[in-house]
Amino acid sequence: MQIRKSIRSFKPALKGIVESIQEGNNIKIHVFAAICAILLSFYLHISTIEWCIILLCIGLVISAELCNTAIELLVDQITTQQEEWARRTKDTAAGAVLILAITSLVVGIIIWYPYVIKIIG
Repeated sequence: MQIRKSIRSFKPALKGIVESIQEGNNIKIHVFAAICAILLSFYLHISTIEWCIILLCIGLVISAELCNTAIELLVDQITTQQEEWARRTKDTAAGAVLILAITSLVVGIIIWYPYVIKIIG
């Protein structure tokens, strides 16, 4: 009984993730990049700790994008007018995702670089 209740509590979260992926453009880019990162990591046979770092970066970027989407939806419900605070709120949240995505890309390059160099020559 308690297990079913716990499992049902995940349903709204999963629905939110699915809806965000279906409706959002940026999250589709992040999911595509995540799939590419995972495939590349499999191909390069990275270490367990490197897998943990790559997966953590993927989780952080996608989570940040979901938070950004939630902030945008909330701001859009509060005001329909072009107000400075609304623009700044949305831009700041998007900026946070951008910083995390760039940082994750750099982390990926640092991890994958030695493997790629080894393959190339």
